[in-house]
Amino acid sequence: MEDLYDLVIIGGGPGGYVAAIRAAQRGARVALVEKDRLGGTCLNKGCIPTKAMVRDAEVYREVASGTYCVEADAPFRANFARLMARKEQVVNTLVAGVEHLMKVHRIRVVHGMGRLVGPRTVAVEAPEGLLTLQGRAIIFATGSKPAEVPILGTDLPGVVTSDGLLRLERQPKSLVVVGGSAVGVEFACIFHAIGTQVTILGRRTFLRDAEPQLAKRFRGMLAREGVSINIGLEFESITRGEDGLLHVNYIQRGQRLHAAGEVILLATGRQPQTAGLGLEEVGVRLNGAAIAVNEYLETSVPGIYAIGDCIGGYMLAHVASYEGEVAVENILGQRRPADYRVVPNCIFTIPEMATVGLTEEQAKEAGIPYKVSRFPFSVNGRAVAMGEVEGQIRMICEQAGDGRGGHVLGVHIMGPRASDLIAEAALAMRLGATAEDIARTIHAHPTVPEALMEAAMAQTEGAIHYELL
Repeated sequence: MEDLYDLVIIGGGPGGYVAAIRAAQRGARVALVEKDRLGGTCLNKGCIPTKAMVRDAEVYREVASGTYCVEADAPFRANFARLMARKEQVVNTLVAGVEHLMKVHRIRVVHGMGRLVGPRTVAVEAPEGLLTLQGRAIIFATGSKPAEVPILGTDLPGVVTSDGLLRLERQPKSLVVVGGSAVGVEFACIFHAIGTQVTILGRRTFLRDAEPQLAKRFRGMLAREGVSINIGLEFESITRGEDGLLHVNYIQRGQRLHAAGEVILLATGRQPQTAGLGLEEVGVRLNGAAIAVNEYLETSVPGIYAIGDCIGGYMLAHVASYEGEVAVENILGQRRPADYRVVPNCIFTIPEMATVGLTEEQAKEAGIPYKVSRFPFSVNGRAVAMGEVEGQIRMICEQAGDGRGGHVLGVHIMGPRASDLIAEAALAMRLGATAEDIARTIHAHPTVPEALMEAAMAQTEGAIHYELL
């Protein structure tokens, strides 16, 4: 059978399903093809399940600290089965919500593997048989997959990617994380908080997506808490040792060493998922493994668009959703280029980290006169009351002729509620606000956002509650 739609979308993650809803809201007839569950990696295997796990880890960590009013008989332990069950409950609730939205907006959802068989034709291997969907326009939103790690032994039982780690049935006593990526460090924080012995190994970088000074500070904090971190390695292989543990064998400064764990997590990044989609057969140009697009998110074939992780660039769920809206507007006649000048990025470690805009190094490289201010959470009233005083806010502003900070260029946060705080900074940058604009905005007390206000004050006359000597 063959059906005609205004828009056919391949991939039902945060890019694809948002694009589908926005198009339907504008009167388009939409079909959404998804080979697995709606929500994609983000909802099923990434953002959402890991944030549920982070919350459990935070609660356990707080109780175990003995700081708060909870009294528990020691020794007590994390209930890993309950943690994983709650994670599944959260995921299932949100997937059901997306499924409901598809019905409300009369979007046809076709489950199966979709591929191009013509510039406007998508064939789907669905449970009910081979279906053919015709689209006046097509959007690819096929996401990404864990990057392959080119070392021997990655096929051994107990060596997993993030997908496999989310399916564990038993908490490991020891975990070795291969890769100092955001994903790797997030999982390291979760498992360390609930009592697993954690080792992080990296080739070159640690939290590359974080502001360098805060990444350095975070690394020191983890090390003090007992997480072993070793960066600057050349990996050789993964083997099963005589002790029954998995060994990650590596070379560091000419020495052959190894780290042992019950489970090995491969967390060396992600790569676009574009194989088997029929792209090259119809002339869609690739940039390596990624789909090449222009500023309007259109591919080399008119009428075919691509968004999200499959185009490379910012591999972030919220960017995919934004791109989904932009692509739909372009398809339906409202010409709009994608604008990446203000893209917040959050790392859900314990404590959280978040960043938007330029770092000090980037401002220097661009030749922009700048001023840096910082404000620690250790003197923020709400953070102290919460018992979460680790970290600080670093603000980068254009430096005016009088030496004061002007327009906000970047904000980088390590500390409580960082992922929420970054929204104010992103909005300020989007609207072209200055440090003075933020400093003169009345912030409620006692709240964590006051720390951002004080960092802005430090760009002008000086912070009230902190003096940098």
